[in-house]
Order: sequence, then structure tokens, then C-alpha cells
Amino acid sequence: MVGVLKLFSWVYDIAEVIFAEYMIMPFLMVVLYFIIRIFKLKSPFQKRNIVSKKDTEFGIIVTAYRDTKFILPLIDSVLRQKYQNFYLYVVADDCSEPINGIDDQRIHVLTPPQELGSKVKSIDFAIASFVQAHDAIVILDDNCLLHPQFLWVINQYFQKGYKVVQSAFKPKNSESSIARMDAIGDIYNFFMQKDMRMRLGLSSTIWGSGVAVDLPLYKGVIYTDFLGGFDKKLQAYLVMHTDKIAYACNAILYDEKVNNPHSLVNQRTRWISSYFKYFKESFLVFINGVRKFNFNLTFFGFYLLRPPLFSVLFISVLFTLINYFIHPVLFYIWLSLIFSFIFAFIIIVLLKSRNFKSLKVIFRLPVFIFYQVLAMLSQRKVKHSFLKTENTNAIYIEHLLGKMEGENSFTPDKIDNC
Repeated sequence: MVGVLKLFSWVYDIAEVIFAEYMIMPFLMVVLYFIIRIFKLKSPFQKRNIVSKKDTEFGIIVTAYRDTKFILPLIDSVLRQKYQNFYLYVVADDCSEPINGIDDQRIHVLTPPQELGSKVKSIDFAIASFVQAHDAIVILDDNCLLHPQFLWVINQYFQKGYKVVQSAFKPKNSESSIARMDAIGDIYNFFMQKDMRMRLGLSSTIWGSGVAVDLPLYKGVIYTDFLGGFDKKLQAYLVMHTDKIAYACNAILYDEKVNNPHSLVNQRTRWISSYFKYFKESFLVFINGVRKFNFNLTFFGFYLLRPPLFSVLFISVLFTLINYFIHPVLFYIWLSLIFSFIFAFIIIVLLKSRNFKSLKVIFRLPVFIFYQVLAMLSQRKVKHSFLKTENTNAIYIEHLLGKMEGENSFTPDKIDNC
């Protein structure tokens, strides 16, 4: 019995250390951000030399499932690119509405003979239909739009030797409170998982859209599950098979935010499910990093293992309450960690949104957390359904940029100055 209690105490102490690290990291990242900005330290991108002046030929893959209303606006944003060395493949999976009015030989609309019901299968179908072997692929969701400089910026990174580049997301819509809360979540996640890691010379995480990958490198990944969370499997493979995953902060993709609770719960149910589904891959990244004394892999794997943020907050509050009764000193430490996290979260949102109105939305985040708890309790659904997120905001890039003052003022000298 004594041995069991000692083992429990040991596990409890380790868990406290791990979750304390998760809680303090946002504050540390904010401090490092200001140090980098104040001393004007060069980023890894700025330090890298150009290894090839070749213009990368991109095979852009758009995956559409049972809905084509966003395709023409997306194609329009692609055709408006400053950088024109691309081919575009639209996989219209189980789409009843035809896609008409396209008059460009680089654009190919592909209709699978039977329903694929999987983003991975749609991507594979597109690659199998390539008219020639492109240098890299760019994976896009059908409901996004690209800034006119998107491909031009991505190409600069490939010319400097990066083989995987994740773009930046900005909200395409922000009319509802749910959409604004979703956008704030993106601001925090992109700062922590992409922006600061890139500034520190570490690998960025990737998302399932807006990511450019060297084609031979992508072909090396082997999927065993096709229902969801493919980006978790993909990033675990990529981080172990390339030097660094880059984040291009000025390659801007406009992403549609969820507008209603039902879509939000479906989306987060899918995301939480992918965390558990690919936990093994995350653990292997961490173990490989430790074994190879590779800090980049170790750090990457450690944060892949981090549970969803709302559960980290819940467990941290639990540790605080427990220590109130058993360890007063640790109680105050945990209280400080929670306040440091809240402070850092607010600073990150203000830094990246540059809008004090965002503070109003922060006070509604408990509602957002509630919906994520519902998503956690809805995990059975994802085993039997793709749980497609419903989107409604079809808009053209010219109209969108016209509403956003300053977005058109992009200049080449701002390529890595975000």
C-alpha cells in the first residue's frame, strides 16, 4: 500500500511539472517576443541564404465535399496571384452542382467516380491526376481565399531551402460572436505554435489547409486512417523528415470561421478526436527527439502531447484547488501560473489583432470553452461520420480586401516582418 501511494505521489508530481510548463510557456513566449523585437534580432528566414533561384512550380489542391459554392471565389483569388507558376486541381467529391465558367488550361476540375469522403483520398486522387510532376503541392480547403501575394511569398521560402511552409490565417468573416471567438483562438495558437517557433528557429506546426509541401516529401507519408485529422499524421512525419517546418507570416490565407454552435461543436469534435487518434505518433516524435538529443523534435513532440487547451486550464485549476488544502506554497505558485497565462493570452490577442475590441470577446470565451466540452463528450460521432463543418460565407477576394484597410499595402520588404 505504501508503494502504491509513493507511485501515485510520483506520478502526481510529474503531472504538476508538465502542466505547470504548459501554463507558463505563453508568458515566456511573450517575453521572448519583446526581446526579439526590441533588439531587432534577425529571424531564421532572414539569416538563410538563397539556395536556388528556381521558381517553384506549385500544384494547388482544393478539396471540396458535397458543396461547390466557394470554388469560384477561391479560383478567382488563385488567378489573381502575383506569382503565376502553378496548376490548380479541384477535387469535387460527391458534389452535385457543376463548376462552370473556368477558362484556364492550368485549372482542372476532378470528379471522382465514387464518393471518397476523405480529405486524404481527395489529395491522393489529385496527385494521381497531375498533368506533370510539380515541385510542391499546396493544400487548400474549398472555403478559403488567398491574398494576391500568397504564392509569391511561399516561393521565397522554397528558394531558401525550406521544404514545408505553413501560411498565416486571417478570418474571412467575423460577424457573429462565435466567429470572433474562433478567430481569437487562431491568434493565440498561431502565435504560440507557429510565429514564435519560427522566430526561435524551431519547427512550426501545420494545419490541414494553407500548407505547402515538397511533392517527393509528401509522397513519403503513409496513411492508415482516412476519416479525419490527416494533418496530425502529416506533421508528425514531416517534422522527422525535414530540417525545419517554416511559418510564412505574410503568406496570408483568409479562412472562414464557424458561425454557429453546431458547426463549432462538429469542428472541435473532429479536432479533439484527431488528438487522441494520433497520440502515438506524437509520442514517437517526442521519444525520437529525446533519443537523438534534438531539441526541435523534443519540443515539438512535447507540445503535440499537450491535451486541448481548455482541458489544460481545467486541470490547472484542479491542481490549484488541491494544493489549497495540501500545499499552500504550491497553491500560490499555481495561482500565479493561472494569472500569468491569462495575462499572456490578453497580450497575445492585443499584439496580433491590434484591436482593443477583441477584449470584449475574451470575456465570452467561457461560452467557447463550454462548446469544446460538448465536443469532448461527442467523440463517438466522429467514428462514424466525417462531421463536415458547414460554411456559408461566399465572398470574392477583391471585395474582402476592399473591406480590410491596409491589406493591400503588402510590399516585398515586409515578407518576414509580422
